[in-house]
Amino acid sequence: MRLLSKDLRLQDVTLMYLTLLATLLVILVASYQTTGGHSAQALPPLAYPLAYHVPLDPSGQLELSWNVSRAQQEVYMELWAKEPKRGILLGMSDRGELTDADLVLLWNDGARSYFGDAWSDSQGAVTLDRQQDYQLLEAHHTPKGFYLLFKRPFSTCDPHDFLIEEGTVHLIYATLDQPISSLSQLNLSLLQTGVQRVLLLRPDTPSPPLPADGRQLDVLAPDVTIPGQETTYWCHVFELPRDMPKNHIVMYEAVVTPGNEAIVHHMEVFECAPDMDRVPAYSGSCDSKMKPPELNLCRHVLAAWALGAEPFSYPTDAGMPLGGKSSSRFLRLEVHYHNPLLISGRRDSSGIRLHYTPRLRRFDAGIMELGLVYTPIMAIPPRQSTYLLTGYCTAKCTQTALPPGGIFIFASQLHTHLAGRAVRTVLVRGGREVEMVQEDKHFSTHYQIIRTLEKMVNVLPGDALITKCTYNTEDRNKPTVGGFGIEEEMCVNYVHYYPRTQLELCKSHVDPGYLQKYFSLINRFHGDDTCTCAQPNVMEQYNSLHWDAFSAEVLDSLYTTSPISMHCNQSTAKLFPGDWDRQDLPQVTSRLQRPLYPCEVGGSPATPPSGTPMEVKPDQW
Repeated sequence: MRLLSKDLRLQDVTLMYLTLLATLLVILVASYQTTGGHSAQALPPLAYPLAYHVPLDPSGQLELSWNVSRAQQEVYMELWAKEPKRGILLGMSDRGELTDADLVLLWNDGARSYFGDAWSDSQGAVTLDRQQDYQLLEAHHTPKGFYLLFKRPFSTCDPHDFLIEEGTVHLIYATLDQPISSLSQLNLSLLQTGVQRVLLLRPDTPSPPLPADGRQLDVLAPDVTIPGQETTYWCHVFELPRDMPKNHIVMYEAVVTPGNEAIVHHMEVFECAPDMDRVPAYSGSCDSKMKPPELNLCRHVLAAWALGAEPFSYPTDAGMPLGGKSSSRFLRLEVHYHNPLLISGRRDSSGIRLHYTPRLRRFDAGIMELGLVYTPIMAIPPRQSTYLLTGYCTAKCTQTALPPGGIFIFASQLHTHLAGRAVRTVLVRGGREVEMVQEDKHFSTHYQIIRTLEKMVNVLPGDALITKCTYNTEDRNKPTVGGFGIEEEMCVNYVHYYPRTQLELCKSHVDPGYLQKYFSLINRFHGDDTCTCAQPNVMEQYNSLHWDAFSAEVLDSLYTTSPISMHCNQSTAKLFPGDWDRQDLPQVTSRLQRPLYPCEVGGSPATPPSGTPMEVKPDQW
């Protein structure tokens, strides 16, 4: 066939042109292919651009950006390295351990470079995964550094892969200084690694725009010299104008001093008690003996931010009150500096920017405490790998305190101290779990931010809210009691909701009379029949017990079967009218079932991803 012909029609020329164009496009796409047979793919609209960013290492040499496609149940990640050296490693594990971690690596054997899915065993030794679930999309170098773009499903049904779900994800990272001929030569314990915590899964809903009449208030650290130590909590008292009228906070965001992005770990703004006429000026360590005791009464969380968190927006018809008669004039800013490189002389003026409007919205937003009362009546036995405590907001309390249409929870801040490992709050209606408010199976006290819910939860009068916390006390030889100290424990969910009601605290603890029966039983069992006429306090009673498996199991049985005392408190700290002692535990007859992931539907895929790593071409790296 001749290329040109007198009889060639316009349609033929057009067809040839389109065919040639398609061929060129295929060649361009193929230029990004790897020898593993997988090609770079265009990002779907939900995953591009990469909206979330977090620095991984304190020196700012490594950064992670990502976005989420909930429709496809995939996470798109981009690693940036100022200098990748001989390779980069990113991993996920239960609490940031180097053992039993899910890994994705780029490495060089001295001649070629590879990208692959791997895992570490109980000793930290690395093995290439037989099921390659991380898909390389692009790798390229720019004057700013090296970029590695890849994706992975939330769930892969691979026992060596981390399940990406709602809540905290502990990331581990490292760069490789030397070439390795095989991943089997690699052990994570021999690398200089780091840990960063993030929320990978974020709500799909876009943040509403700021109002045209919006104003801003910066609550900032006053040019602090960051101490040359690894951990510092800095407290600063901020005073609002004396006659500031009521406004509504509609959004807040972090203001981080440039250059300190990897050191400013998290920040919170607390409102002091409204009835406090004076709070002494203070700017210094939160742990200092010079800190005024009045600051301990500044506990009402107004804003909370942690590394990697985005600006927090309120729903369009609600705002958090700022100013006015019912608010305090005094705020406490708390900044956590994480300075593992012990940098000295660094100045900082980071803090929180509050965006507010004088045009009040339809509803005041409120904050309600759920979970357990801060009391030593609740305790965790020593040497426990997993121990559960549960706090209740009963149907009787919500029936008494909530309006007919109920309230709408739109955000949540989970809270425990150092022994906390997981927190879960669920809505119960008619004895059935009907909706999850918030759950974090990998919770860390070092990463406590206010989390916007994917979907608002409507709590009606007569509903119950059950908050369950999981603890680990394997490193403790004495019981851990409830209380305010960091070595004591809490189990709390501060839920943000509207419309604001008088119900500020809906929490419980085991009935004290039944706890005394427990002490008597355990002491008799262990042959201690000492008279308790001059009865010691609860903490002393817990500490004097002989702790073994039997004592721990009976205490757990006490907590899960005995009546409770309810704290159904108004904003004045007084109980709502009613009888709140020796209340029956809410009965739950039906549990929420987790939806199946795509890989779980119909069993394992017939052709799992290849166990061969992908070669990255020299022009890409």
